[in-house]
Amino acid sequence: MPRAKSTATKAKKRIVKKNAGLNLKNVLYEKKRKVAYITINRPETRNALNTQTREELAQSFEDAWLDDKVGVIVLTGAGGKAFSAGGDLSWIPDPKKKVDAKFMLVHHRLSTAMRCCGKPIIARVDGYCVGGGNELNMLCDLTIASDTSIFAQAGPLVGSAPIWYGLQQLQHSVGDKKAREIVYLCERYTAQQAADMGWVNKVVPKEDLDKEVDAWCKSLLQKSRQSLRIAKLQINFASDMAHPQITHGLELARFFMKAPEMVEGANAFMEKRKPDFWGVD
Repeated sequence: MPRAKSTATKAKKRIVKKNAGLNLKNVLYEKKRKVAYITINRPETRNALNTQTREELAQSFEDAWLDDKVGVIVLTGAGGKAFSAGGDLSWIPDPKKKVDAKFMLVHHRLSTAMRCCGKPIIARVDGYCVGGGNELNMLCDLTIASDTSIFAQAGPLVGSAPIWYGLQQLQHSVGDKKAREIVYLCERYTAQQAADMGWVNKVVPKEDLDKEVDAWCKSLLQKSRQSLRIAKLQINFASDMAHPQITHGLELARFFMKAPEMVEGANAFMEKRKPDFWGVD
């Protein structure tokens, strides 16, 4: 019995070490060979994003930002079925749960860490990259996807809108008209279709995904860290001008995320039916 306890203690210590001393439940965090690997670990929900998950992602990105031994960051989702299927809608219909200030803060904290860390971030996409998951993808510098991946925005489908870097970044990648199509119609696109639009950098067979991500990491680590930092900040300049839009959008979310249309959208999503937005008062 004491031996089993000792084994469990050792396992716990290994997890703490792997998470760089951070207390993480929904995110896996590991650093090796100058690369920080951040994994959304909620495969049972297709890596849906809730406030705790966003906060843990922010902690992980901040740690990678401050670690001078890290040159590249890789963001992915666990389970092989989704990078992230979007925001967790399960709490929306609950009248006791509110869109509080912490909800706003974690969004600002996470996006600031990703855009300002000065280090290249690669989105390793395998599976669904939808809604808030795609907004997370748009915050990454580069995207490598498996050929079975699916990309989409889903805001108007559930009574929401991609105000957290979805609306702002998509138009820079795919152009104004295509961004409107993606956001308005909520259609799904294959990884190759996304690549053809400039939404994704490269598509590879699922079995080659890790090999390709590793190759890009090795290439980036051979480049000047200062030059990459300057390049990232300069490329971000135009979309940085949208920061007031992000701030206003997140404040608007405090109203529309509990509005009748989004409650109907969330209920319809969980009940696996089409929403009836016209029937909402």
